[in-house]
Amino acid sequence: MDFSNVDLALGTLMAYDSGSSVSSGSLAYAVGTAVLSQSLDLTQQMGASMIQMMEHSVNPELGGNIDMYV
Repeated sequence: MDFSNVDLALGTLMAYDSGSSVSSGSLAYAVGTAVLSQSLDLTQQMGASMIQMMEHSVNPELGGNIDMYV
């Protein structure tokens, strides 16, 4: 995810929302919380993928050969 423009977007939302009945602080807080929640989900998925990749690297040849005796 690209977070470089989040500050700019939040500033724009706060400026746009100044005439609304909803507080700009609460809107910025809600948007920030949603972005952080998505970031946390992505980080957890990446961590799970990293663990799975590390488990497979321990025995990379596991399951690659079949030993048969007749």
